[in-house]
Amino acid sequence: MKKILIIGGIILILAGLYWQWLSKFPLGRLPVDILVNKQHLKIYFPLTTMLLLSVMLSLLFWLFRK
Repeated sequence: MKKILIIGGIILILAGLYWQWLSKFPLGRLPVDILVNKQHLKIYFPLTTMLLLSVMLSLLFWLFRK
């Protein structure tokens, strides 16, 4: 458990350092991501992005378990 937390912390630190470069990836602006933009209301539901991240994390955890 400690090893997973340390690795997760390192990944978050690296993501923070490279945030400007990572923000150029189209995650969050994929097709089927829902955006409702009205006068005083903005709702954003990244459906495709969440599904893609879920699949990627599931594969990553499956590989680490093996």
